[in-house]
Amino acid sequence: MSNRKTVVVGMSGGVDSSTAAYLLKEEGYNVIGVTMQIWQEENECQMQAEGGCCGISAVEDARRVAEVLDIPYYVMNFRDIFQEKVINYFTAEYLAGRTPNPCIACNRYVKWESLLKRSLEIGADFIATGHYARIRHLDNGRYAIANSVTAAKDQTYALYGLTQEQLSRTLMPIGDYSKPEVRKIAERAGLPVAHKHDSQEICFVPDGDYAAFIERDTGRKMPEGNFVTKDGRVLGRHRGITHYTIGQRRGLDLPMGERVFVTEIRPETNEVVIGTGSDVFTDTLKADHLTFMGIEDLPMGEEEHFLAKIRYNHRGTGCLVKRTGEDEITCTFDEPVRAVTPGQALVYYRDGYVAGGGIIGK
Repeated sequence: MSNRKTVVVGMSGGVDSSTAAYLLKEEGYNVIGVTMQIWQEENECQMQAEGGCCGISAVEDARRVAEVLDIPYYVMNFRDIFQEKVINYFTAEYLAGRTPNPCIACNRYVKWESLLKRSLEIGADFIATGHYARIRHLDNGRYAIANSVTAAKDQTYALYGLTQEQLSRTLMPIGDYSKPEVRKIAERAGLPVAHKHDSQEICFVPDGDYAAFIERDTGRKMPEGNFVTKDGRVLGRHRGITHYTIGQRRGLDLPMGERVFVTEIRPETNEVVIGTGSDVFTDTLKADHLTFMGIEDLPMGEEEHFLAKIRYNHRGTGCLVKRTGEDEITCTFDEPVRAVTPGQALVYYRDGYVAGGGIIGK
């Protein structure tokens, strides 16, 4: 009997996950390729150009790669869990006036929780993905997601919610390479997706029109409402709260004589609050739905200094994180940050690894 470890690689049909499968096979793992079928209609998820993670063409590309690598390949159906944990969450958050990050939910509940469970059931030892991140086993015994070698593609922010069990069973070989290096490896290996374009949008909203998607998904048209100042003065009419997010400037169509921005969304009164540039900056926020990764916990009342990100493309700002409730932290930044957005994740780092995170509240 072979003593080689078995790894199930989540293959999206893109160059990153395909190269991950190649690298792991080269390392001597018994590699199985799997594509997670999460969306029903190919015309709703235009995979040919974007290179995303669902749809018929993604399956076709992943199968072609598996043939080149001479590895077993399967398609697993995760439609129901994707609908429940990602799409329903996405829609509910927008209707509540928040701006969610569906990739974070997909990573934790679909790409890890569900895929790992299924993979262990078929006898695998690990799962692997093509994320630009690395896994570190820290001196305190905990596992943590750590920055990849390339800041340009770093994907640690969207992975902060993974559990210790999930991390202990995960391999991320792409984190040691830059994107150009990954493409060169894929080209040398003869992978047919070596020059496939990256996906830029949320896979189930390929045209980027979130409001239209929510109307189709819910079967209801969002009512118009008032643009107002912070003190309630009416400035004009908006198209429905799902069209807006904190910090937004474009598409407001308000003749104010100066640049104005969305500073708050009030679903209870169907109002979108408008302010000036200075109004979108703050130096404090609260977050809940806490998870801890590189640190085990932050005891009540204690505070520590970290580098924190408030969105995927945020470069990070120093902050003091204090435990202020059973499921609450208060973050005080060293300098004001722009457009703190309820529903997005706060992810805080130490020495290049994820220490913990939570969801930004009101």
